[in-house]
Amino acid sequence: MTRQIILDTETTGLSPGDGHRIIEIGCIELLNRRYTGNNFHVYLNPERLIDAGAIRVHGISNDFLKDKPRFAEMIEDFIQYIQGAELIIHNASFDVGFINHEFKLAGSHYQPVEKISAVFDTLIHARRLHPGQKNSLDALCKRYNVNNSNRQLHGALLDAELLAQVYLAMTGGQVTMFGDAIDTVEQVVESGPFIRSDRKRSLPVIAATAEELEAHQRFMEGVS
Repeated sequence: MTRQIILDTETTGLSPGDGHRIIEIGCIELLNRRYTGNNFHVYLNPERLIDAGAIRVHGISNDFLKDKPRFAEMIEDFIQYIQGAELIIHNASFDVGFINHEFKLAGSHYQPVEKISAVFDTLIHARRLHPGQKNSLDALCKRYNVNNSNRQLHGALLDAELLAQVYLAMTGGQVTMFGDAIDTVEQVVESGPFIRSDRKRSLPVIAATAEELEAHQRFMEGVS
C-alpha cells in the first residue's frame, strides 16, 4: 500500500534562519490515492511574535496562539504520523526547512525529515509539466479546475486539501493545452479525490475536409 501525506505549514515569517517558527501544520492522508480521513492538524505557540506581513497572508494572530501547544510538545505525535510516508509538499524546501529547524530546536537526536519520509515537491513537478507558466497553488487550482473560492487567506489544512486535489489531478492524467482534462481520471465527488481509471477507450480518427484544411491555412497565414 502507498501512503502519502499532503502537507502544508504556516509560519511566523519567511526564514527559519531569522528565528521564524511554525505556527500551523495541516496534513491530509492518502492511501493508494484515496482519502482516509486520518488527517493531522495543529496550531502551535511559536514563542515569538509573528511578522505583520505573515499575518496578512494567513490571518493567524499572536493572541490566538498563546494557549496552543509548543512544537516540542507534539513532535513525537507528528513524527509517528509521517513516519515512512511520502510527503507531498508544494515548494518543499520551504516547509522542510522549517520542520528541520523545529526538529533541531527540539533536540539534537531528532533526524531531518528526509530521513523519516520521502519528499515529493509538486512545485518542481509542475514546472516540468508546465514550463514558463505560473505554478503557484492558485494557478494550479485554476489549471486543474479545483475550486479554491474559499481561499481568502492561506491556511495549512485548507492549502493541504487544495494541494491534494491538484496533486491527484496532476499525476492521474494529462491536461490539454486548453486546460481540459483528458479522460484518464474520474472525479469521485465534486470536491473530492480523483482515482485513476484503467479503462482504455478507442477514439475515432476524423480527417479534416478540404474546406477545413483551406480555412486552417488561411488562419495560419493570418497568425504569421
